[in-house]
Parts: sequence; C-alpha cells; structure tokens
Amino acid sequence: MPDPRVGAVILAAGRGTRFGPEPKLLALLDGEPLVRHVAKAALASSAHPIVVVLGAHSSAVGAALEGLDLRFVENPHHAEGLSTSLRAGLAAMPDAVEAALILLADMPRITADHLDGLIAAYRDVRQRPSAVVPVSDGRRGNPVLLDLGKLAEALRNLTGDRGAGPLLAGRDDVIEVAMDEAVAFDVDTPAALAGR
Repeated sequence: MPDPRVGAVILAAGRGTRFGPEPKLLALLDGEPLVRHVAKAALASSAHPIVVVLGAHSSAVGAALEGLDLRFVENPHHAEGLSTSLRAGLAAMPDAVEAALILLADMPRITADHLDGLIAAYRDVRQRPSAVVPVSDGRRGNPVLLDLGKLAEALRNLTGDRGAGPLLAGRDDVIEVAMDEAVAFDVDTPAALAGR
C-alpha cells in the first residue's frame, strides 16, 4: 500500500497586531522575511503541495514568497479568526491528499526535519491517527499534522479564532512526538524576534 499523501497549509492571513504597525510576517530574520523561512522549510520537506493562506497584507506577503513553488488562496474572512484560514487552506488541497501539516507563518525555527518527523510518525503506524502533534517540555506545540478523513466533519464545523487544538483535546487517537523547543516558539513581538 502506498504511503498516504501529505500536503501542507501555511497560515499567513493574520494581522499580527501585537507585533506593531508593520506586517509581522515581513519582519526580517537572517535577511529573509519570517514567512519565507516557514515556506522554505515546508518546501524542503516531503509534504506536497504547499498551500499558503493569505489575508491581511496579502499582496505584500505574497510578494515576499515570490519564486517559490507554492499555491496561494485568499481568505476574505480572515478577520473572523484562525478557523476561517484553516478551512480555506484545507479546501484548496487536492482530493488525493489524505493528511495536512498545519504551519503557522510566524514560527521561523521550524525545519524540514520537524515536518518530516511528523509525517514519518503518521506513516509508521498501522492504525491511522487523527493527528500527530509535536511535544516540547510536556506541552503540545506546532505544527500539527491532521488526518483529513478522520477530522473532516470537525474541521468543517470549526469556528472562531481557534485552530485544531480544541478538536484534538480528549481524543485517544493522537500521536505525540517529542521535539525540541522550536515547536513552541513563535514570534508575537519584536522583542521575541530579537531574542530568538
């Protein structure tokens, strides 16, 4: 039986208001915008295709990703919360994709190794899990891998400014994978970026 096909969704539609007036995802880290670091990690992984959900600052964020092999989808409802971007990204996935990595665009320490580790954990078990989540210091982090079949109805009904976390709480078919602190680090403020 062939390995299940895994895609990736990069959530890049938020306003990032805690960061200040400038678009957070365009802040430079080692000379490149934050969002480009995340996109390059996804592209270097075995996930395919990579869908980027745009919303606030969509033209500028899209321009920062120019030249990369990505699919873009606009979320006109991004102000209604994270769930709308998650649903928009998953709706853009081809039918053949059975699972999707969900990446936050403000997590520049994530690498292809993190992503491929989650994919390997998903593929290496006989009984398909509903999700694979990274854990650092006993706490779940991001990105997460979601089985699109098992979670289809729950994902369709997700609302508000929430990701998949609430859907996974209490489920007994979630695999946890120990990983380093990169899975718990996101950039919310200029100080967080400076102290990376």
